Amino acid sequence: MEPSFWHERWENEQIGFHQGDVNPFLIQHWRDLNLPNDASIFVPLCGKSLDMCFLAEQGHQVIGCELNQQGVEQFFLDNNLPMQTSSHGTHPCYATEQLAIYQGDIFTLSEEVTRECSGFYDRAALIAWPESMRHAYVKKLAALLPSGSQGMLITLDFETDVISGPPFAVSELWVNQHLSEFFEIQQLACIDVLADNPRFLNKQATWLNEVIYRLVRK
Repeated sequence: MEPSFWHERWENEQIGFHQGDVNPFLIQHWRDLNLPNDASIFVPLCGKSLDMCFLAEQGHQVIGCELNQQGVEQFFLDNNLPMQTSSHGTHPCYATEQLAIYQGDIFTLSEEVTRECSGFYDRAALIAWPESMRHAYVKKLAALLPSGSQGMLITLDFETDVISGPPFAVSELWVNQHLSEFFEIQQLACIDVLADNPRFLNKQATWLNEVIYRLVRK
């Protein structure tokens, strides 16, 4: 998707990808990664996700990257967090205790920003890309993550003709084919969440799976 697509979504408050609560599967499965409490965690395409608050509450240092400035500022405003600004190359950095968000295109984010990260969390990033752009994102994510770092990937899988996306369906087959070059992959859970998603019900979807993976950077 072109940057203008996402800027328009934020401008028009069409942010159905934003969840009003912490993702329940993050709460349930994050400890399966056995990361140290003080580990630095990278959150790509983070938006204003409350999942970052949960990660910080576990003791982690959280580093997010978000394309849209409005999304970044809303995160700090919504959570009543003080904010300090600085710059890192072409990316303004908005920071508070235990958390920093770099605003700008992830494809131009410097590897220096994430070189100390030993964990990562992707809930709505991989599924935001159409298949034609998805592998480029995977390669960039892998480049940003040090060897041995591990994280949680949450995808959605559904009949591809139900909606045109985003979100886009990402199958287990696609994950194994395109991520195995860079990551060791373990599926932690696969849950049918159709009943909780009116958008898919209204489109007469017959199934919608949320799939949780543990990934380890090779």
